[in-house]
Amino acid sequence: MRAPFTSDSCKESQLDSLNPQSWLQVERGKLSNFSSQASSSSSIESLIKVPEPPVHPFFKPVDYVEVLAQIHEELESCLPQERSNLYLFQYQLFRGLGEAKLMRRSLRSAWLKGATVHEKLVFGAWLKYERQGEELISDLLVTCGKCAREYGPVDVSSELDVDISSGSHETLSMMNDKHISRSVSFKVGDEKIVCDRQKIASLSAPFYSMLNGCFSESLCEHIDLSENNISPLGFREISEFSMTGSLNEVSPNILLEILVFANKFCCERLKDACDRKLASLVSSRDDAVELMECALEENSPVLAASCLQVFLQELPDCLNDDRVVEIFSHSNKQQKMIIVGSAQFSLYCLLSEVAMNLDPQSDKTVFFLDQLVESAETNRQKLLAFHQLGCVRLLRKEYDEAERLFEAALNAGHIYSVSGLARLGNIRGHRLWAYDKLSSVISSVTPLGWMYQERSLYCEGDKRWEDLEKATELDPTLTYPYMYRAASLMRKQNVRAALAEINRILGFKMALECLELRFCFYLTLENYQAAICDVQAILTLSPDYRMFEGRVAASQLRTLVREHVENWTTADCWLQLYDRWSSVDDIGSLSVIYQMLESDAAKGILYFRQSLLLLRLNCPEAAMRSLQLARQHASTEHERLVYEGWILYDTGHCNEGLQKAEESINIKKSFEAFFLKAYALADSSLDPSFSSTVMSLLEEALKCPSDRLRKGQALNNLGSVYVDCGKLDLAADCYINALKIRHTRAHQGLARVHLLRNDKAAAFEEMTKLIEKARNNASAYEKRSEYCDRELTKADLEMVTQLDPLRVYPYRYRAAVLMDSQKEKEAIAELSRAILFKADLHLLHLRAAFHEHTGDVLAALRDCRAALSVDPNHLEMLELHSRVNSHEP
Repeated sequence: MRAPFTSDSCKESQLDSLNPQSWLQVERGKLSNFSSQASSSSSIESLIKVPEPPVHPFFKPVDYVEVLAQIHEELESCLPQERSNLYLFQYQLFRGLGEAKLMRRSLRSAWLKGATVHEKLVFGAWLKYERQGEELISDLLVTCGKCAREYGPVDVSSELDVDISSGSHETLSMMNDKHISRSVSFKVGDEKIVCDRQKIASLSAPFYSMLNGCFSESLCEHIDLSENNISPLGFREISEFSMTGSLNEVSPNILLEILVFANKFCCERLKDACDRKLASLVSSRDDAVELMECALEENSPVLAASCLQVFLQELPDCLNDDRVVEIFSHSNKQQKMIIVGSAQFSLYCLLSEVAMNLDPQSDKTVFFLDQLVESAETNRQKLLAFHQLGCVRLLRKEYDEAERLFEAALNAGHIYSVSGLARLGNIRGHRLWAYDKLSSVISSVTPLGWMYQERSLYCEGDKRWEDLEKATELDPTLTYPYMYRAASLMRKQNVRAALAEINRILGFKMALECLELRFCFYLTLENYQAAICDVQAILTLSPDYRMFEGRVAASQLRTLVREHVENWTTADCWLQLYDRWSSVDDIGSLSVIYQMLESDAAKGILYFRQSLLLLRLNCPEAAMRSLQLARQHASTEHERLVYEGWILYDTGHCNEGLQKAEESINIKKSFEAFFLKAYALADSSLDPSFSSTVMSLLEEALKCPSDRLRKGQALNNLGSVYVDCGKLDLAADCYINALKIRHTRAHQGLARVHLLRNDKAAAFEEMTKLIEKARNNASAYEKRSEYCDRELTKADLEMVTQLDPLRVYPYRYRAAVLMDSQKEKEAIAELSRAILFKADLHLLHLRAAFHEHTGDVLAALRDCRAALSVDPNHLEMLELHSRVNSHEP
């Protein structure tokens, strides 16, 4: 859905000599060896070339914890109308951190705290846009009797208040002395329409002056209004409105006539009624385009808001309509106030983001970002707008304008914008200047990983390598350093080291660009079986992915590679899947399932297996897509209900997932239905009495037909329930039976049983077996650390951090040990090195407690506020915050 935001310098290094087909259209068995090709072919050099990292259009403060704390503090004391903008800024910060769940929560808070209808419209549409592809969830909730369309259309005409008090003029007693008729006749075209003089006079000040003031019409009984573009039917409706205060059901054209007339004669109540009536008639984009023009000409805010709602509810499709883009990108200041009131910055934040996702280099993206800059009022808003527009100008090679914008963002306090300035300097041949610019930043603030990564682009040899090592040390989630190091090692034909380097990051982060690079490595090595594994994993994660900087479809490369690998039968595929699943090789398992989906096998269960793997790999969006495909390909109703239950459960609707499981069981008892019910029931209640029910459900599941992969999982789960209930012998039997059918993760459960039997050595040995068998074993090292002495624990947890630096327990453990040893500074530093790249509640909580212990109240309060930005309802954090806050000087 979203266009890649690649940097301009990246595009300049495109692979001119690449022709993937030339590598693959060779008879099997007649391929020359890697070493001879590596020394003679420039294509290998092209295949493993790593593009520069993009300059991201995100807000990336040097100290995000401080900014989060500031936002939280402001939210505690700000005016209601300021809340949505603060939550929007919080969203932008989480976006820069890559925290998708927290981003959505901030948007939802902005929507809930919206002080105006316009804010509700903008943030409601934004949430709807973010939930593209999730419409099925709302439909499923409806089938469970739960309404879930909370971000649907707003009744604008009833919710938008407009002040019309100045337009009401009541009849005054001073007219009682005038001996004139109480009625007056208006000529409109060829017709005469008799009206109540004082009722018409009460419509507006101009009518009041005309009929009761010093004008000659005040003494007339017949007045000609034929030159005012109103039809007889329209004026009769106006007369009726003067009597009743409401408009009848008339055609939109008549309403438009009345609106123009009311605006001309300052009939505010009539205009407001007409505005609202027209607003209720906007039902399509064509309606909205046509009526928005009228709303802007006649200053009709309710109609404009109704039209705006139609446009926003149709994002992103409506941005492909030039008429809509014209309205949003060329409105003047007064027109924008009519369209969206005070929510202009929020609106253009949304439109800019949608446009950048569609095509960051398009003119419409520039139009919207120009409007964003124009609508920015606070310093925070300006630095974000300047930086985003600077990134787009850089992509479009509009270098002078990009430089001006990056400078403005940097001057506003956005240090990350220096990366844009450095790229521009390098493009203009000032490489040393770019290096010095980054060096100056590194020496003046607390250095971050991206700073060293950026500086590495402007040096060579050992200096570059050192900067990239430092970048990884400070932020191990950055992909470019691993890719550069791996590619450099591959060019030196150090194959083992190159693969080890790229595997380091793929062990904890499923980055498509890293999978693509490893795919290229395997191509150069002529290891086509491994290459097809990676390309099939890529296609599972992103079916439309394009490789080699967007120039070749991944599906095309797969077709070419497949000519050089042996075809597997269905039986072969199942054996491969068992092997890879048992060795906890999730990427390999994904690849096998992708291949199996091309066969005539039942696709529903395969897509379901795929979703389980994707959840393990922390790819929730791809997992949800697979679950929806499982539902789509379900062969029976009871199977479909199970997948619907998992869709609901995985999106936080546990009770509704439970309901679907029960519906499925009522149709037919099946392994998956019982398993789902047990899983959902265990999660829906902390009541210990539920354990017996969960046990019986899992026992029922095991009586039903299923394959060994799922039965192993059920045995493992049943063992966990037995352990919780103190039934250790039954638990051990479950784990041993699971291991017999190669459910490798059961070693962890069996280790727990050994520990509870006071056999720590056996527990350690059991976890060692898991470590030896599992390809992805960071969690196994972490668990084993609980079963050994302190030195071995430290060694295991160091290994965990090497394998998966995103796991927070090792940092917390090491910090706690240091704190116990009265090494307060070192303990805080240990937590801080993880907090630099991961906004984690537990890390912030522990650091806040450490600061409180050392008497640094301000630092403790900062961490409390930042942590509450991550989870506002965390009870222990709220208690600590309250306690620390009471000590604030």
